Amino acid sequence: MSATGTTPAPDSRSAPEPPPAAPLDTQARGLRGYTSTLQRRMRGGELGPLPVVIGVLAIWIVFQSLNNRFLSAQNLSNLSIDIVPTGLISVGIVFVLLLGEIDLSVGSVSGVSAAVLAVLEVNHGWNPAIAIGAALVAGLLLGALHGIFFAKVGVPAFVVTLAGLLAWNGLQLWILGPNGTVNLPSNGFVSELTGTYFTQQIAAYALAVTAAALYAIAALYGARRRRAAGIPARPVSEIALRTALLAALCLAAAYVLNQYKGLPLALVIFLGIVVGSDLILRRVGYGREVFAVGGNPEAARRAGIDIATVRISVFAICGAMAALGGIFAASRISSASQATGQSNVLMMAIAAAVIGGTSLFGGRGSTWSALLGMLVIQSIASGMALQGVSNSVQFMVTGAVLLAAVVLDSLTRRTRRTAGRG
Repeated sequence: MSATGTTPAPDSRSAPEPPPAAPLDTQARGLRGYTSTLQRRMRGGELGPLPVVIGVLAIWIVFQSLNNRFLSAQNLSNLSIDIVPTGLISVGIVFVLLLGEIDLSVGSVSGVSAAVLAVLEVNHGWNPAIAIGAALVAGLLLGALHGIFFAKVGVPAFVVTLAGLLAWNGLQLWILGPNGTVNLPSNGFVSELTGTYFTQQIAAYALAVTAAALYAIAALYGARRRRAAGIPARPVSEIALRTALLAALCLAAAYVLNQYKGLPLALVIFLGIVVGSDLILRRVGYGREVFAVGGNPEAARRAGIDIATVRISVFAICGAMAALGGIFAASRISSASQATGQSNVLMMAIAAAVIGGTSLFGGRGSTWSALLGMLVIQSIASGMALQGVSNSVQFMVTGAVLLAAVVLDSLTRRTRRTAGRG
């Protein structure tokens, strides 16, 4: 203590300097930095699509070891079409799950839309394209109606869509009439949606190369914008590696499809919708609003987002996607009947979205979940069908996979909270 009774201020020049902060962009340090970043994300619960990709590979390996026809070109080609109807419905379910809500009416909405299409085309002689448009509008309006009751009236989405499940099932039966089935022309426009293949091999390979090229362009453009804004971005080496892996996967798929009938039109449409909807969610302001409302509605409201409009639009999109799934379901069997959209369609659509990685708690997911989840579900169904296993066992296995996905979602959510990632 000094003579004046005060403690002298420490000499700042003698104080040790704090260590330099770690760079934000650990990926810029090469493979080791990228590996450490990946490990950090996984410890923080950011698993991405890794679990479901590993699951698909494991399922394929198991069933191929049991029956060498599982990975045949014919079975994989059929698998690529079988995932489309329910997969399209699941894309709409992803939008609703991002809000942290659920839509129990999608099966009935898809059945009503298929019935509208079949009756207008066959019984009233409408042009198939116009009949498809009418069916899509019907699904969109039914979905918007659910959204209005939920967002404006305040009725819980579970109750509104449960009522829709019952009401639209009755409407479907009424539209179909006493016969209960309307057969579509086997060689007509609707049936050809799932019956058309691009038989020229160049078509599949061109799509594969185009997909890889577009990914590379988008990734490089995004990385350039992030660097210009001073935000960490993927290095060019990583983008090149990802592009090469994507190109190899796409070219392998193209080769397999070309060994049977070629590239299915239904698969092209499904992939286009998955990619387009994913771009809307990740690159468009509307998509960011959907994530914001699902993550924290009150914060979204204070940020100026019209929550009611977002919710109504999401349920309208879900209804339209359910209608599109019903159209492809009718195309697959060239008819619309009382069974269209019923049975396990609703459960499979929801299960696909959750198994594929979309959270039940809202605010996290991707439309790619619909594709990956349907691959898991339909691979199990196809493999068990080849083994002659009954549907009862298939449902039990699918239920177990769904439970595992939900448990994993809950655990990763808890891990992200612990790691401070929300």
